[in-house]
Amino acid sequence: MGNVMIRLLLVLVFIAALAVPVFNRVGPELFGFPFFYWYQILAVPLGSLIIFVVFRAEDRGDEQ
Repeated sequence: MGNVMIRLLLVLVFIAALAVPVFNRVGPELFGFPFFYWYQILAVPLGSLIIFVVFRAEDRGDEQ
């Protein structure tokens, strides 16, 4: 059950990357970048971090 819950984080990354209507806008701006761009700039490292967390959790599950 725990592995299923941690794998749902991968669905979150998938949905966040494909939810273009949510982030297809100009405002608010951050350091002159429209929302569309800084959302994607933040989504890549955050998505990578979530994938790493799921990988580590799955890797620990195999050892037990």
